[in-house]
Amino acid sequence: MAKLAVLLALVQSTLIYGLPAREQQRDAHAVENRAVEDVAITLSSDLDITTSYSLVVSTLQSVSVTESPSITGVIPTGLPDPGFTLNPIKTDIEGSSQTLAPIDGTLKPGPTKPLNNVEGNVFIPMATDAPPQQVPSRDDHPIKKINIVDGDVPVYTNKFYANLFLGKQDFPVWTHPYSLAWAKGTGDTWGMSVSHVERAQFAWGEQTPPRHWIAPIGIQHIVMSAKELGTSTVLSTEALTGFSVYANLAPSVNSEPVISFPLVQGMGFVTGLYNNAKPQLNSGVFFRTLDYVGRLNGITFKYRITLEDDSHWLLYATPVGSLGAPPFVLIDNHLIEGPDAFVGSIQIAKNPAASEGEQAYDFTAGAFATNATISGTVNGAFGSYTLEWDKSGVQNQTLLMFAIPHQVESFDQASKDALTNIELVTTTKGYARAVVADKITMIEPELPASIGFAPWVPNKDNGNSGSDNIELTDQMRVMVQNSGAVELGQNFTAQTSLDSMYYSGKGLAKFASIIYTVQTLGKDTELAAAGLVKLKDAFNVFINNTQPLPLVYDTVWKGVVSSGSYGGGDLGVDFGNTLYNDHHFHYGYFVYTAAVVGHLDPAWLDQGSNKAWVNMLVRDFANPTADDPYFPFQRSFDWFMCHSWAKGLFDSGDGKDQESTSEDTFATYALKMWANTIGDAYMEGRANLQLACQKRSLRNYFLLEADNQVQPTQFLPNKVTGILFENKVDHTTYFGANPEFIQGIHMIPLNPSSAYTRTRKFVQEEWDAFFSDGRADKAVGGWKGILYANQILIDPFAALEFFSDPNFDMSLLDGGASRTFYLAYAAAMAGGAGGGAVDVTEADEKESQGGQAEDASVQAQDVGEDEDEGVDEEPGEDDDSEASDESTGSNDEQEDDIDTDTEPDTDDDAADEYNDGDEEVDSDGEYEWVYERRTR
Repeated sequence: MAKLAVLLALVQSTLIYGLPAREQQRDAHAVENRAVEDVAITLSSDLDITTSYSLVVSTLQSVSVTESPSITGVIPTGLPDPGFTLNPIKTDIEGSSQTLAPIDGTLKPGPTKPLNNVEGNVFIPMATDAPPQQVPSRDDHPIKKINIVDGDVPVYTNKFYANLFLGKQDFPVWTHPYSLAWAKGTGDTWGMSVSHVERAQFAWGEQTPPRHWIAPIGIQHIVMSAKELGTSTVLSTEALTGFSVYANLAPSVNSEPVISFPLVQGMGFVTGLYNNAKPQLNSGVFFRTLDYVGRLNGITFKYRITLEDDSHWLLYATPVGSLGAPPFVLIDNHLIEGPDAFVGSIQIAKNPAASEGEQAYDFTAGAFATNATISGTVNGAFGSYTLEWDKSGVQNQTLLMFAIPHQVESFDQASKDALTNIELVTTTKGYARAVVADKITMIEPELPASIGFAPWVPNKDNGNSGSDNIELTDQMRVMVQNSGAVELGQNFTAQTSLDSMYYSGKGLAKFASIIYTVQTLGKDTELAAAGLVKLKDAFNVFINNTQPLPLVYDTVWKGVVSSGSYGGGDLGVDFGNTLYNDHHFHYGYFVYTAAVVGHLDPAWLDQGSNKAWVNMLVRDFANPTADDPYFPFQRSFDWFMCHSWAKGLFDSGDGKDQESTSEDTFATYALKMWANTIGDAYMEGRANLQLACQKRSLRNYFLLEADNQVQPTQFLPNKVTGILFENKVDHTTYFGANPEFIQGIHMIPLNPSSAYTRTRKFVQEEWDAFFSDGRADKAVGGWKGILYANQILIDPFAALEFFSDPNFDMSLLDGGASRTFYLAYAAAMAGGAGGGAVDVTEADEKESQGGQAEDASVQAQDVGEDEDEGVDEEPGEDDDSEASDESTGSNDEQEDDIDTDTEPDTDDDAADEYNDGDEEVDSDGEYEWVYERRTR
């Protein structure tokens, strides 16, 4: 990668006559013949004095308006093209099924207690080896790089700046609170357009509540350009990182850039590094006044700009190799021009805070961020993470950066002390506040360290703490066993070996959760062992890379992708996986499945390339460092925003987006459990920290409680954002606008972390707004099951009645969900923490009384030998015979209490068929519910 030598390595203490110190002479080697892929601006603070600015316009310059400014921009109301409209829910149970019989085998699961032995920074490398050899490499990715200077290194495909190297390169990027776009001739300029939009300019849907809000794009508040730029201008990018990028503008393909822009999330100034060029500032909003103020810090010169929309901007120029104040002249309401052959930095910032705001900007002018690094510490349930910015320019100036609401909310005291009164609204993340600091630290005091594989029951403090519950009544264990036997009898291959990593992963994760549930909550290790045999076989298809659309290692962008879109194939195959869409969604299901398999059979981890193959997926979407030569740092997750971006190599007028917060958090939960399974305390610590900051981010931006103070008030009744873009929020999905689609896509898949990230308060508000009073029953197919599964979080009794209905319709289950897990989860949540258990008849009674889980008084039933078993201990860990004996005893009295409507099939022939594993499931996807305890 071409190394971009940072501008203005200025002295930190001694300034003589306002001139930068001299350390080494800049290489003046001719660069006319440099190719675009080699461009870089190399400037030094020690240039010989070549220019003396003897005249500066010190009086206020103003112009009169002769035409209307452009302040409305463009409102892109539609979803991006191409849009992937596939429904994420598959409800058909493919292939023939038969009830699974147990085998003569006993599982010996590994421990599940948190590792909690993390010292120092949790962001450390996990691996740097090549992908397993069964995953072939390809160098013909369907999307080609456009003017990316960096060499043969992993490229950040899902970061905020991707529009700069995709498509026509003219869609905006959002650093928050600013957006920037290459003007590319629009407004008769070829520079970088800078925009900041107020909420009063947002466009709103006509519905009540509005379906969307959209910030206009295309408004050119100030365009930072140069006279040397024209129709042959080339935009290139380099030094791509997880938080930043350099955008370079060169007059032609064979010339070096004349302006370079270090773009960093949250940057307080938009900084242009000028290399021997004549600065031109353009505006589509129109300049009204330009006022020279004076010199700051002995080096930087300050100007005030007023635009025709009454907004106030500041301009700071820090020249190198020159004397005096560089003159900037207001030519007309479109154009401000600077001096010829200018070398140095020009910074602009919008000032909404009058003189007090100016003081903060003045104090920090001349310095600018070029990158950020993250570090984090974890100690049990307490964690923190720090974003520290690399700084260039005037080194003894502190940076001014913007922090967004979830960050400010969790600031440590030093970061709070750095806050200013400068506040600018962002497009979709509320109001950003300026901090004068070179780093900020966020505290997360309630990490989900206690969450494991088992149902996690939150305490009544809004879901921040809680404990596992694996204790069920005898009759609920029977129901879990029998449901598991039927669902594990389904055809694994037909549901998992598909031409979609997404649907395949969901199928695998479904079966994994059933097997874990049968083993740990159903306490039937022989049945779980039988299911695990089938699951390993199904998973091996992917480890061996023999699925219908095998994975390939892409050597162009560097990542593991589906082969489906190669060779002229449809770019939308498997939701755009080949183009890096949704990798955290897709691969999270596989990581979770592997975590369950490795937990139930620890020896599996050391067999063949099992562990390496799973780690490959982890490195693709959640690589913890930038030192890996095969994968970028955190492809999907954005540690500045504390959520992921699903969109990959598709340009979009509204930037990156994400519509499923629940699959985002599930991917993090999968990382946590995989880390626990393989004994990686650093990965587990990162995942716990990530889940905590995701929870905070989702509560501020995506999952909208009635008292939300971040998002616009009129939008809050929608309860979820739907699709959150960088530039708009649209209460819809890519595949339809039914309420169960929009709300439900933020629910799947239900898992132990759901009660942590989706607070009881939010879920209750959402249920009351959209699904109470029988409205949930209007949903069809798997969406109905999803709604009732989500209800477990607030009313497990009602949900338990729904899923335990003897005539339950299996077509109401998503292909990634199981009745077995829902039954066990609902019963565990209803029973509460500490080993309590709930009876189905008690659930019926509570439902008839309209009882809620948190208000219900649940009578813990005697569970015999399991009464004293700790929640961290699972059958097979210490004494496998206990679980086996518990599940084989008779329970005739409970059988009489379980089903009063349907007579169990008890004839000998039927029993023989059941025990032999030969019972066929009805072709319509329903089956007769078997309540009797199975015999060995």
